[in-house]
Amino acid sequence: MNYDSRIDSGENAQVAMSDSRLEAGPPTGDAEQERPSRKWLWIIVAAAVAVIGIWFAVHKGGEAESPKDADAQTPAVTVVVPGRVPVQGEISVTGSLAARRDMPVGSVGEGGQVRSVLVEPGDWVRQGQVLAVVDRSVQTQQQAGQSAQISVAQADARLAQANLDRALKLVDRGFISAADIDRLTATRDSANAQVRVARAQLGQLQAQAARLNIVAPAAGLVLERNVEQGQVVGGGSAVLFRLAKEGEMELLAQLSEDDLSRIGVGAEARVTPVGSKDTFIGHVWQVSPVIDPNNRQGVARILLAYNPALRPGGFASAAIGSGAVDAPLLPESAIQNDDKGSFVYVVDARNVVHRQPVQTGIVTPRGIVVKSGLQGSEKVVLRAGGFLNDGDKVKPQLVSAAKAD
Repeated sequence: MNYDSRIDSGENAQVAMSDSRLEAGPPTGDAEQERPSRKWLWIIVAAAVAVIGIWFAVHKGGEAESPKDADAQTPAVTVVVPGRVPVQGEISVTGSLAARRDMPVGSVGEGGQVRSVLVEPGDWVRQGQVLAVVDRSVQTQQQAGQSAQISVAQADARLAQANLDRALKLVDRGFISAADIDRLTATRDSANAQVRVARAQLGQLQAQAARLNIVAPAAGLVLERNVEQGQVVGGGSAVLFRLAKEGEMELLAQLSEDDLSRIGVGAEARVTPVGSKDTFIGHVWQVSPVIDPNNRQGVARILLAYNPALRPGGFASAAIGSGAVDAPLLPESAIQNDDKGSFVYVVDARNVVHRQPVQTGIVTPRGIVVKSGLQGSEKVVLRAGGFLNDGDKVKPQLVSAAKAD
């Protein structure tokens, strides 16, 4: 059968293979251990090379991209160097409002009982206008009696003149001596003098009666009324009315010695009463010639036209022009304000912004005057200051002061 032959051939082949292996000899132990060691060595080397390559790739890429990312995140801001420009100086002061010419009015006559009061505070009066009427019934009777005395004196004067005229007609006939003529002439002259005396006395009574009324010494505004109907007044009574001549007001501004020396008569001042948003223009009309030794201050008197908002005794602030000074000038957008006051952001040489407190002055058409806090050579953030913080890095873009205006 064929089965035997297949088995035999297979056995022969296996025998042959075993023989060949025997002839080649058995494998050594070092060769068998060396093959897996080399394989792992190459794997470790390849892994190390890959790690190093990844590290260089990551760090090289990071170094290349970080400046771009940082530059993209740094905000660009417009800055300006304000310099120093000549602007009108200003001195801020405070003081009290008062009438420029305060006129107290009282009784200058013998006095009496007040019959009526004709004005109220806030009324305008003219010179000589009656403010209050005082009872004059006694003075009226005195004037009537004196008028009668004038009539008596005039009658005596007429009689004396008639006697003299008749005597002069008889002197040529020798019936009247020259001595009689002299006596009659003297009697006539005395009677005429009595008439003049009586008239003068009547004028005195009339003047006294006229002085009983309380009248305005000049045109102006009534500020106070301190008298009522039925009140008894006299020459030594207190002030009954107080007037502001022509209604003119003034601010008594308190200034230090240094500020007082910087202003002069005619300087313009802007006055703002407390509680009012209105500003009134006035001018310095007098500068105090003395300094108070207690507080080392003097007074500048600022003349103001009448306005109902200017009330004597009130408090007000003022800004007085003091000549031209050199100071930095910034637009309103560059100046920030918070609960600590006014400030600006200044960019240093490393392009880092810093908060700089400033004190502002007057507002001009060209900008706001910076009284203190800046020298004028700093780089000041012109806009976007509200979006910055102290210490932020920026990219400054410088513009000229003319363009900033």
